[in-house]
Amino acid sequence: MIVDPRKFFGGLVLMTAFAAVLVAMFLPLFDGRNALDTMDSLFNSVSKGSAYYIAELRAEAEDRRGNAVAMTLDVANETQAGQVAELFRAAGATVEVAEAELRVSGDLGGILESALQDADEMFANAGASVRDRYGYEERRGLFNWWTALGAMDEDLKRRNRFAEAAFVAKVKEKAVECAYNYYGIESSRVSDKIGLVLFSLVFYVVYTVWYGYAIIFLLEGWGFTLSH
Repeated sequence: MIVDPRKFFGGLVLMTAFAAVLVAMFLPLFDGRNALDTMDSLFNSVSKGSAYYIAELRAEAEDRRGNAVAMTLDVANETQAGQVAELFRAAGATVEVAEAELRVSGDLGGILESALQDADEMFANAGASVRDRYGYEERRGLFNWWTALGAMDEDLKRRNRFAEAAFVAKVKEKAVECAYNYYGIESSRVSDKIGLVLFSLVFYVVYTVWYGYAIIFLLEGWGFTLSH
């Protein structure tokens, strides 16, 4: 039963308008994309520039050249073992493959520099270079590095080489994983998109409050009240 028609119909108008905007947000009104995809692309683009750590990691990897390692790594299957072996060989390491296990010997700095080179090219959306280098899809190449670095981290810890393991994990997370996630996204500065960024943030706050008031007015129109 409606006890306050003014609040009830005011809330109904707000809720109807909210629903109409919500439907519009899912329509392909922005160059064939909906509003959510457009905003997702916007914030991915402006965040990409601030997520670039590869240059400093490459300098640190260079300082680790001459640091010899011998590791035993386990991967998912024989196919991946063969692909990962090629990554290490391209980095100048010696590799023996037995089913899904690899025995790797080489220079830690050189291995990580090779991983960072691939990550840098992928971060710059130059995946064709990685694809040509290994002969298969570039994302798979970076995923293989991610897997290999994870296995290296575990093996180095087993050998009590914790400093090396920590840096390997850092390369995995801040370079390889980051480059994989941002591959294909064009980087832009916040200052170049400041109007759209501010509009989206303000709209998010207003739209949330809008929905809240619509619910409150509808409930109060029905006679529901909050009390302490």
